[in-house]
Amino acid sequence: MDGANMFETPATYRAMRSEYVLLAAGSAYLLWRKRARVRWPVAAGLFFYNDSIGYVPGAIAYRRSPERKISKLYYAAYNVMHSALTGVAVGATWARVVRPEWALLGIPLHIGVDRGLFGNFLKPFSVPFEPEPHPEWERVRGELAKPWEGFPAHAGGETHDANGRQAAVPVGQGTS
Repeated sequence: MDGANMFETPATYRAMRSEYVLLAAGSAYLLWRKRARVRWPVAAGLFFYNDSIGYVPGAIAYRRSPERKISKLYYAAYNVMHSALTGVAVGATWARVVRPEWALLGIPLHIGVDRGLFGNFLKPFSVPFEPEPHPEWERVRGELAKPWEGFPAHAGGETHDANGRQAAVPVGQGTS
């Protein structure tokens, strides 16, 4: 959302997801339009490589763990393999070593589907590997959906700035 509020509200999350739906739709459209020139086994491999390395091992470990706790290495693998930077690096390397080709659209198609349709973004260590509501999110979700009306009044008449820090009150403008 911004540097001081590193979370999304339901509305900003939906807006962000809609951008990735457009990425998926654009990639799918171009693959369809160029379907006669697409090497489909290559496109499938480029679509699935990141889940094969970054998701499936963690999902298996998560399901096998009685406490549903797994190594942070699974999170790191997921995040690296689902990063747009990794996708660009894989695509650029493929284009340089093999050849530029329409099958490379499998990479942005996967990212667009994961984020836009399924709502899966990078995984922080503080949430379960598979989607489950975090108790803190459940607690604040309703408050974050309301329009901003300022920070609540604090005892002693203090005011706070946009970052929640105590702000100076001009002389003669106290709340007593």
